[in-house]
Amino acid sequence: MTKLAFVPILLLIACLFAGIYGAVHNQISYTVAPEYFTQFKFHQFHIAESTPDRIGAAIVGWNAAWWMGLVVGSILIPVGFLIRGNDNYFWGMIKVFGIVVITALVIGLTALAIAFLVINTDTIGEISRYGNEVSDVVAFARAGTMHNFSYLGGLIGIITGGVLIFLLR
Repeated sequence: MTKLAFVPILLLIACLFAGIYGAVHNQISYTVAPEYFTQFKFHQFHIAESTPDRIGAAIVGWNAAWWMGLVVGSILIPVGFLIRGNDNYFWGMIKVFGIVVITALVIGLTALAIAFLVINTDTIGEISRYGNEVSDVVAFARAGTMHNFSYLGGLIGIITGGVLIFLLR
């Protein structure tokens, strides 16, 4: 099998990594701020009220993140052609996708930790989403910070993935 034959498989795997990351990530942010989902994300992603909250958070995470696999894969899969050998290429790219996920997670969790240090009732105002009042605005802002910085983590993950490809070549 040539490296080109691996491209669609690797693109699918990149989407799976990204989607699973999103589902797991949202379990963390749901723990921090359930209202981030019940007052905002569930409305944004049209999650049925009958859906259990944790399942809804996972669905939101999957839907918000799987497409990042297309972005990550579209950039890193061709760069991965630098890796010698078909087997080395395939398994090397699996490692690369893992590094992207780990990078995004570390940056998201770092942002969350910083948010716990700097976001408090003195530094945050009122928050309303879709006309829904948020009772714990501090937790809501902290979860939102983790969410936003995880996208930055994905971008930086593409860079760290590229570095890994260079090391694997």
